[in-house]
Amino acid sequence: MPIPNRLNLALVIVTFVAAMALLWLGSMVEKWYSVLAVGIVFSYVLLTNYALLHEAAHGNLHSSSRINFWLGLITGVLFPIPFTLIRTTHQGHHLRNRTDFEMFDLYYPTDNRLLKYGQWYSILCGLFWPVIPLGALLFALCPPLLRTHAFRQARSSSYLLGDVQRAEVRAIRGEVLLIVIFFATLFWLLHLDWLHTLVLYACFSFNWSTRQYVGHAFTRRDVIEGAWNLRHNRLMTWILLHGEWDLNHHRRPDVPWYHLPRLSPPAEPRPSYVKQYWRQWLGPRPVAEPAPETLRELPLSVHS
Repeated sequence: MPIPNRLNLALVIVTFVAAMALLWLGSMVEKWYSVLAVGIVFSYVLLTNYALLHEAAHGNLHSSSRINFWLGLITGVLFPIPFTLIRTTHQGHHLRNRTDFEMFDLYYPTDNRLLKYGQWYSILCGLFWPVIPLGALLFALCPPLLRTHAFRQARSSSYLLGDVQRAEVRAIRGEVLLIVIFFATLFWLLHLDWLHTLVLYACFSFNWSTRQYVGHAFTRRDVIEGAWNLRHNRLMTWILLHGEWDLNHHRRPDVPWYHLPRLSPPAEPRPSYVKQYWRQWLGPRPVAEPAPETLRELPLSVHS
């Protein structure tokens, strides 16, 4: 099951060019509904961009580690997030899936119910994405701000910085600078409108954030098996690059996106993606299973 190098490279180029064109078009149109329409299309283009970024984080975007890294940088800039940062933190997701560190859909009797519901619905309403570029910027400029007591007390964020090695900090800062230079140049060359550009990224924020836990919500509490293989229409399965096959991905993070469906038998029961999405809006549930142990290392490497 080799990495589809040429297909992935073509997807990166097409996605990048399409995103640039939509950013320009979104700044050229004047009617609010026209900006919103461009933003909706832009949000789906960036869903594919994130799927490519995710592949790069696993070393699965290109068989050459050097090319994989540069393609990760390109897709990361568009998100925007430093590739080095997401490569590290996403590995943490695979190590701690469905543990207390990543338990957004469940709550203990001792948990603050209001806080848990606020956290859950903020994810569904699109407020997850803004935290990422802002957090990356704060980490690059002033890491002590993210080492405060309040930040470290939060179960879902306390482990993130611990995974970042000192040698990676300089790379992350350089990549944040690259992102700033990229967008400054983009605004200058394409004469982008700040407000319209924010609307486009707001559309992506909602589209991306509301999908981030759909593959894990209400699954068994198991680091590897705690995911779904969901059923979606053909268009969305290509936009997501088979992202709905999350259980297969957690079982075999070394397998490229193109081959994930091959890991399951044809008759495997798969819940509806749409039904699973709407199920999330019913809110968090009480914990009914003990927490799994955090993996010390992945059974299969997620780095090239």
